[in-house]
Amino acid sequence: MRKLIAFDDDTFDKLKQLGRDRMATIQELADEAFADLLRKHGIPIDLKDALRKSASLSKASVTPISSRKPKS
Repeated sequence: MRKLIAFDDDTFDKLKQLGRDRMATIQELADEAFADLLRKHGIPIDLKDALRKSASLSKASVTPISSRKPKS
C-alpha cells in the first residue's frame, strides 16, 4: 500500500545521505524506522514476532513445578 509522507528539505537531504552511506533506499530506512517504533511499543511486526510474544506470555503464566523430592 502506498502512502505519501512529507519531509522538510533538510530532513530529506539527511535521509538521502544516510541511505547513500548505508547503501539503502529511503524505503528500507522507513521500514527499519517503523519496525523499531512498533517494537518499542510492544506491537509485533510480523507473524514470527506475534508467535514469539504469545509464547513468552504463556510461559510467564505457567506455574513452575516444584523441584523438591518426595519424602521417603
